[in-house]
Amino acid sequence: MDILFFQPGFPDEIPYFVRGLAEMGVRVWGVGDQPTYALPEIAKKALTGYLPVRNLWNADSLFKELVKWRGFRGFDRIESLWEPGMLIAAQLREKFGLPGMKVKETLLFRDKGLMKKKLLEGGVRVPKFGRAKSIKEVYSLVEKIGFPIIVKPIAGAGSQDTYKVTDKKELDSILPLLRHIEEVSVEEYIEGEEYTFDTISADGQILYYNVSWYRPKPLVARSYQWISPQTYALQNLTPSHIQAGIELGKKVLKVLGFRTGFTHMEWFSTPTGEAVFGEIAARPPGARSVELMNYSCDIDVFRGWAEATCFKRLTQQIIRKYNAGIVFKRAKGEGIIRKIEGVEQVLGRYRRWITCINLLPVGARRRNWRQTLISDGYIIFRHPDLNRAIEIGDFIGATVQLYAA
Repeated sequence: MDILFFQPGFPDEIPYFVRGLAEMGVRVWGVGDQPTYALPEIAKKALTGYLPVRNLWNADSLFKELVKWRGFRGFDRIESLWEPGMLIAAQLREKFGLPGMKVKETLLFRDKGLMKKKLLEGGVRVPKFGRAKSIKEVYSLVEKIGFPIIVKPIAGAGSQDTYKVTDKKELDSILPLLRHIEEVSVEEYIEGEEYTFDTISADGQILYYNVSWYRPKPLVARSYQWISPQTYALQNLTPSHIQAGIELGKKVLKVLGFRTGFTHMEWFSTPTGEAVFGEIAARPPGARSVELMNYSCDIDVFRGWAEATCFKRLTQQIIRKYNAGIVFKRAKGEGIIRKIEGVEQVLGRYRRWITCINLLPVGARRRNWRQTLISDGYIIFRHPDLNRAIEIGDFIGATVQLYAA
């Protein structure tokens, strides 16, 4: 089997999926706009061949280059797990006549307006919503929906350029910040905890699923620099509010007609226990969430996706053993990391439960926390008891500190 992988070296988690495919015994061919020398070593070792191109975003020219490179029948599947590449991959599948999501199906996972319209028609509870290309259209939707609202890109990823707006004064202040966005989604704000429903499917059958909990909600975490955001892949999925979210997720996949691959859905659990859809993408979550799934069950989800994609099965035994958590740290100050405190205290108290420490080293330039959830590094941990896991996460958040100057 020959698989073409779109942008095999980026983002950071992607090379592990490429390696998973190679471990399944298939030939993996990569195409991307990174030079060959810039590919991560994991991707280099896993790839059978790699075609660097200058223009990755024109399906017609890319198709011609790929045919010249490998011939019209050089690939059996085309895979992209990076949000911006989903539509290009779908266009290439249509040009090559290959299985997988086509453009019409992909748009349901990229365009939040089309997504919610389809789900609403299928009887799924979604926030009230509308799409706007002008300030006038935004104000018109606000009159229909009412405050508070959420304003975000119609085809965005994560919570970047996403704002909660409670009144007209706030709306007037954030609209200039969205001038670079061609079209936005204006939605009803849902009060409640925010969770994920992540799946690996083959031919419409869910072979693996995960529920993660954001603490606090991503919108809150992106609003205050002092917060150390946390995510937990949950061990116990039996509580009624979690089951409501799982059933919601299964219905969403059915209505959208998803067949094979990875999905990442975000949903809300309201104070009354109602599960409300947020959004969904036909890709894995970022920000090391797949690693949390691995640590939660002691499995290899990267390899599991590859097996499901290639051979329509997942043979690893799924036993949820731990609540796996991650705390993202943001340095105090700007510039270069000068000092790191608190790691030894964390290890002294919780060494048994710490699985990964990946903080920027002293001497590195700190990152822009508004542009990346990874921020200035993270610590991953796990524990079979959720309350103890939260205790560890809160201790890390309060104790570990990076200082920049």
